[in-house]
Amino acid sequence: MALVACPTASIGTESHGSASVAVDAFPEPILGNIYFCGFTAESSFGAWSYVLRRPKHQGGNILVDSPRFTAPLVRRIEQLGGIELMFLSHRDDIADHRKFAAHFHCPRVMHEADGAERLGMERVIGGEGPVRLDEDLLVIPTPGHTRGHQVLLHRDNVLFTGDHLAWSPKRETLIAFRDACWYSWPVQTRSMRKLLDYRFASVLPGHGRIHIGSADETHVHLQKCVEWMKTV
Repeated sequence: MALVACPTASIGTESHGSASVAVDAFPEPILGNIYFCGFTAESSFGAWSYVLRRPKHQGGNILVDSPRFTAPLVRRIEQLGGIELMFLSHRDDIADHRKFAAHFHCPRVMHEADGAERLGMERVIGGEGPVRLDEDLLVIPTPGHTRGHQVLLHRDNVLFTGDHLAWSPKRETLIAFRDACWYSWPVQTRSMRKLLDYRFASVLPGHGRIHIGSADETHVHLQKCVEWMKTV
């Protein structure tokens, strides 16, 4: 699965055996109705993308950021019910978004400050206020990593964070990436502080480690992250 997911095809095997079992393992279920796509893209710096599976009568499946467009992955996503909407956290992790949008005829959601209109996005988010996409989906603009970065909150429980927030096994807490802040660290710190107004248990990032916990525990880690950001 690591071989299949690698964005630069840098992993091999001595036996040169078939990777078909690993190919068929993606998208991989990781948390309830959420799947990791694998097939990360070099153009997105190996960022993770996810399928959020939802019944058709509740709006259908969401693709969170874009993996590589490959036939095996597309077939498996079709088996899961296809894609009704694509959420793009920011301009770095869009990879093959055009191919997925064309294949599944799904609109894409992106923030105007990251060039959404220039890229032809069907739904453009503006400003810094939260925007509800559906009863269970809330877009929260979080500028800082890029000018138009945004995160997606699902059921007040799971936060898809792009490059804004991730778990650090070394520090054993939630962190932001100081050395990969392309717009403004003070603005990103302010955006992180804004997330304290929300409750969520799990953090699913594009880079860094996943965190799955309780809402209370995650809130404490988020508070620590904000305080740390103020000092660096």
